[in-house]
Amino acid sequence: MTKWWMVRAGSNNNLIPIWRQNSVASIGWSELGNPKSYLTRENLIQKAHDVYEDEKPPTRINWASQVWRFSHEIETGDRIITFTKDKREYLIGTVTAVHIHDNTLVNDHYSNVIGVKWETKQIPRDDLSQGAKNSLGSTLTVFRVDDWGVELEGLLRGHVSTKSDEVDEEEEEIIKEDLIQKALTMIQDKVDKLDPWQMQELVAGLLQAMGYNVRVSKKGPDGGVDILAHKDAFGFEKPIIKVQVKHRKSTSGGPEIQQLLGAHPIDANSLFVSTGGFTSQAEAIAKNNNVKLLDLEDLVNSLVYWYGEMPNETRSLLPLQKMYVPE
Repeated sequence: MTKWWMVRAGSNNNLIPIWRQNSVASIGWSELGNPKSYLTRENLIQKAHDVYEDEKPPTRINWASQVWRFSHEIETGDRIITFTKDKREYLIGTVTAVHIHDNTLVNDHYSNVIGVKWETKQIPRDDLSQGAKNSLGSTLTVFRVDDWGVELEGLLRGHVSTKSDEVDEEEEEIIKEDLIQKALTMIQDKVDKLDPWQMQELVAGLLQAMGYNVRVSKKGPDGGVDILAHKDAFGFEKPIIKVQVKHRKSTSGGPEIQQLLGAHPIDANSLFVSTGGFTSQAEAIAKNNNVKLLDLEDLVNSLVYWYGEMPNETRSLLPLQKMYVPE
């Protein structure tokens, strides 16, 4: 099966004339030197940690991984696609020579080079299916796009897609839902890494966002209640909520729900947060006694909904960035 690779032509998209003239494609990160001199991807990543110390660790790993793919995984016969911003068209070529490290074929900055025979025909972005448009829109410099090879080859031969706008809209909805689910999973992973005391503060901040005053128990025995939440400053006005927070991998069981129900104040509403989930017995007891249960997924959904109202010190425990998608 032919491998397809997207290779972006520089931040300003100014490399394509040089690529076509010299029958090449190239990427940067020249500060890493010749990637072929590293025995493993991990060695190259360590070099990136040393060279790009001002960047965040995930960024360094990302950059080094792209250089490794470009220099070690692209083979002759693979297909290359790149995007021309001014014409909003895709240029396609075939790899004729594997990676070399050369400062003269393009320029000093883009010294990682492969040979490419470029097609004369270019594909308008408007001719692609919505799924292909979204996949090819990744901001990475080097990434695989095998799923769209058949469609791209067909467009080169003049076979324009006949799919309706309605099908494209369905694909777009699927892609948006996938983005949302991936984002929620990433947030769950971040929440999962908090320590138990940070988790209590996070839940307290959530309740504050909902309009409650909160009192978080100090470290040590808490009598089965980690947080008390109430509407007025003195805690007289009902509803009063007593909260138990269990941040661990194992599930919370029925006896723990019973302990929360029996904790002072007896007449308060009960909320039990367990990132490890609940046993069926715990769920049954909670249902019979009107105890609200939140597992990790439910907690994250609530955090995302109320995030804008949460105190700054709570949001600092879980920094999130807003992302917009078309309606």
